Amino acid sequence: MGKRFVLEFGLGVDLHGQDVNEAAKKAVKDAVSQSCLCGLSEVLGIKDIDNEVDICATVAVSRPEEIIPEEIAACLPVGRVTVKAVQGGMRVSGMYFPKFGDSDESVEAAVAFIEVFV
Repeated sequence: MGKRFVLEFGLGVDLHGQDVNEAAKKAVKDAVSQSCLCGLSEVLGIKDIDNEVDICATVAVSRPEEIIPEEIAACLPVGRVTVKAVQGGMRVSGMYFPKFGDSDESVEAAVAFIEVFV
């Protein structure tokens, strides 16, 4: 990997379903929505973002062993993507609605840390 160019954090929550992947995908999308990579081409002159840029997404969730890296990587539309899942996030008491897909009353929250390398 090259030098870090962008660092960004995001938060994602799965209110129903207790799915750490859904929470992590929302966290990654939140981080992406707060970033614009125009400097890659306008300042650095990068022409082929897919082959010249590496992106590392670290997601912190309550059950990192359940993360499906390919699903998380799909939320990052450019670059060569690496996904790491670590222990973290938060699981708190919410509401139990079986019709919404709940298996219990908990809510899953995830934090994503996105690094863009050039």
